[in-house]
Amino acid sequence: MEIQQFVLAYQAEQDRLRALLPAGVESLRPVLRINAELRGGPAGTVYLELNTPVAAFGKRGWWNVGRWESPAHPLTARQEGAATTFQAPFLTLTYTQTGAVGGCPAEKDNDGCFYPQEGEPRFVPAEAITAPRAFCDVDFQWAFAPGDAQGRSQNGKTLPAFPTPPKVRYPRQPMTPQAAAAIPCQQVLGAYTVQFRRGE
Repeated sequence: MEIQQFVLAYQAEQDRLRALLPAGVESLRPVLRINAELRGGPAGTVYLELNTPVAAFGKRGWWNVGRWESPAHPLTARQEGAATTFQAPFLTLTYTQTGAVGGCPAEKDNDGCFYPQEGEPRFVPAEAITAPRAFCDVDFQWAFAPGDAQGRSQNGKTLPAFPTPPKVRYPRQPMTPQAAAAIPCQQVLGAYTVQFRRGE
């Protein structure tokens, strides 16, 4: 299947992420990541996924906070020149390619993605993507509730995110997309798009 994947990472307070993760799941960095995909070309489906980096069950990877796919969910994508805008009732995000191209990011601590379910989460190993990435500027706004996180990148920059020591103990609550989206964006860390074929 032909995939065009759009990736956005932004920094969010790590103590608030810690308060949302289940017991035994360790937050690795103060990061939330949105993956958006166009699956199967223009006539295909739109997919969105929200994740945060964790260590759990002897592995290191991304904890899935939420995922949505059309047509089961009202998701759309519109491409105009270098810009691609994804729209959902709870999220608007626009990626604009800057013209810069580079290698796909090497994530040394990315074994794959954990998908929570009853009991131990389902684990899906990371895809090996070797296609070059096209860097993007990005603008996003969560809209589950007033005051949800929003952010805009700065001139296509890619910035690192480092672990922060615990400082504040927030009340524990379930890890839901609504709870994660309520954590303010401290800064956009980077965005890119990459095209590849899945399942071959």
